[in-house]
Amino acid sequence: MREWVRSGFADPQSGWNDNSEAQYRLARRTCGFAARNFLANGISCILDDAVFPDRPVIGLGGWKRHVGPGLLPVVLLPGLDIVLERNAERTGNRRLSDEEVARIHGRMAGWYGSGLPIIDNSQLDIPETARILDEVLARAIASPPKW
Repeated sequence: MREWVRSGFADPQSGWNDNSEAQYRLARRTCGFAARNFLANGISCILDDAVFPDRPVIGLGGWKRHVGPGLLPVVLLPGLDIVLERNAERTGNRRLSDEEVARIHGRMAGWYGSGLPIIDNSQLDIPETARILDEVLARAIASPPKW
């Protein structure tokens, strides 16, 4: 969503500031409301985001407020070596420095012990990851996680 902004885009890679924070919050709110609308119409969707367990301002609480009770969080957390490989294939502002990727990955490890489902898709291809994700979500629908 943030990348749709053409005039006045605040690139967080150039430094996190009030403008990048405001655009980030607006993008999350817009995505969350869109997801809520899809869910209300019987269409599932996936929101892809790096959500830090140690930073409530951009944590799951915001997604829960925007999306509503239909939100079923699942953490996809491959090993750091795989994340670095995948990042190296990115271009433009989607590619981060190795240091930033390692910092983000380290913060994401805080999800272990959270009670949320975690999938290590380091050795999985996309179809296998999707199959496991379907299984995890089926269990979450039957017995929603407490978070």
